[in-house]
Amino acid sequence: MALTAGIVGLPNVGKSTLFNAITKAGAEAANYPFATIDPNVGMVEVPDERLTKLTELITPKKTVPTTFEFTDIAGIVKGASKGEGLGNKFLANIREVDAIVHVVRAFDDENVMREQGRDDAFVDPLADIDTINLELILADLDSVNKRYARVEKMARTQKDKDSVAEFNVLQKIKPVLEDGKSARTIDFTEEEQRVVKQLFLLTTKPVLYVANVDEDKVSEPDEIDYVKQIREFAATENAEVVVISARAEEEISELEDDEERQEFLEAIGLTESGVDKLTRAAYHLLGLGTYFTAGEKEVRAWTFKRGIKAPQAAGIIHSDFEKGFIRAVTMSYDDLMTYGSEKAVKEAGRLREEGKEYVVQDGDIMEFRFNV
Repeated sequence: MALTAGIVGLPNVGKSTLFNAITKAGAEAANYPFATIDPNVGMVEVPDERLTKLTELITPKKTVPTTFEFTDIAGIVKGASKGEGLGNKFLANIREVDAIVHVVRAFDDENVMREQGRDDAFVDPLADIDTINLELILADLDSVNKRYARVEKMARTQKDKDSVAEFNVLQKIKPVLEDGKSARTIDFTEEEQRVVKQLFLLTTKPVLYVANVDEDKVSEPDEIDYVKQIREFAATENAEVVVISARAEEEISELEDDEERQEFLEAIGLTESGVDKLTRAAYHLLGLGTYFTAGEKEVRAWTFKRGIKAPQAAGIIHSDFEKGFIRAVTMSYDDLMTYGSEKAVKEAGRLREEGKEYVVQDGDIMEFRFNV
């Protein structure tokens, strides 16, 4: 499932350091050679304790995790919406991703300059967030204004149903953008959401804020004023904040084995890496879930979009599975862990045969029956 989160941030906030940590983690943690689709796209496995426990229970010949893509977006400066700097490339790359991971500097360092050459060591996370958000808002406002007059004329003169629906949505979005707010802060109806998707606006993409802090403070994020500021702002957009130390993550990614990584994490007061937290948060931000296939040959995790039905889930494995779908023999991960084997799950009456209308649940363990 080719969904990707784009990593954005101002110069010197730790964006590139974080992306380097992600790509190195992907290379070392995965049981396959690290793959880059493009030079700026990295794939990392989604951490999932359930996969580990399934492997321990079934002892298959092979275990395959599901993966997630991060895209390193071109840098940005003020005026990007008007093509300044790498603005056009930045905006084009943002349009291609499904979610935004916005890295914000939350540490002081006299050796690190601020954006646009400001040499003060102290940062202003809210001003930094505003710089990027404003460029996206201005780009969206330009798109909305270009459509507004044309759609308004069609809606008023031709009474075209689709044009009327779009114009009503544009009327809802335009004043919010003009007020300097993102379109994702608007509550749209289900019908309006279908129209919004066709507008391809930048500020409707879901966003996750990453507060990049000092390594020696990463274990106590609640004590950092910058983190508090970022969280307060994120709350206005119903967005999540993940606190990491990009520098520490890069160090962790360079360690050779799991034991060394765990020792490093314990030394800085953490139980899991920031890359793992970030990957999991981005995965859920896009409304993704995981189902499993499990047998002696292979235990494997599969990514699906929450809300899909069994035939579409089967199609993730192979299109023939969807075309010839008959039913899905299904049990939950929790039931398998409780009863200890598929046979025991069946004897307990918890093994199910689901048809074409079954909505797949996160943690389902599925075997698809099909005929082509």
